[in-house]
Amino acid sequence: MIYPIRHKYLAKRLEAFGSRRAETGKTPAWLVWILAVLLLISSGITYRVLASHLKVIVSTPAKLPVPLSAFPEEVGDWLGKDVDIPANILRVAGNDASLNRLYTNELSDRWANIYVAYTSRPRTMMGHRPRVCYVAGGWVHDSTEPSEIVSNAGRKFPCLVHRFHRPAPESEETVVLNFYIVNGQLTSDEGVFSGVGWRTPNIGGDPALYVAQVQISSISENSVRVAAADMAELILGFFPDKDGTFQAAEYMGHQHSGTE
Repeated sequence: MIYPIRHKYLAKRLEAFGSRRAETGKTPAWLVWILAVLLLISSGITYRVLASHLKVIVSTPAKLPVPLSAFPEEVGDWLGKDVDIPANILRVAGNDASLNRLYTNELSDRWANIYVAYTSRPRTMMGHRPRVCYVAGGWVHDSTEPSEIVSNAGRKFPCLVHRFHRPAPESEETVVLNFYIVNGQLTSDEGVFSGVGWRTPNIGGDPALYVAQVQISSISENSVRVAAADMAELILGFFPDKDGTFQAAEYMGHQHSGTE
């Protein structure tokens, strides 16, 4: 092999260094320090690159197969209208998708607000419990009771029923029915997704690894239960089940002006 003159010089120096190292059996201290510094610099660069890449992945919202905004505005005798959520609240919530819609039923003279939030980063859902959010919004918590609803299809949905009121001089009251969907499974227990394992990021952005929260609120428990019976099954179909499939394919492409 033919070396350029400078390469020949460097090669000779390396050969001489190698022979001295072989003779003494020791590595010079200055070389150890240089290698240590180079290793630290290389590790720092690698960490920053990986951290930056991970931040981009984690901050990128996961997309549901069918967006929540495609949820029908007409469900039986219910007619819905989107209610905007302030941008600062959406930013703090940190969910991947949400729906906030007021439904009225003129035949039964009922109304109910349907709020659905979805996140592929379950740790972000821990601060969105009704007993936290409503109290922060000025409501007084009166009671919380475990319960269940039965959908029109006969499926049982475990839930919590919360009651709040506004302090004097206001006399407003509200009932909030709340349940979760965790990777396709129904639960009312927030402890199901509060463990250490749920705090790690969903690096792959898999939409089937998620927590969805459903809140149905109105001035009376009867109204929220009727709305839940009529809509819970349909809401469930917008999320992947435990096998990663979903039932809302018929709404593909029927996107409304929701909050996504």
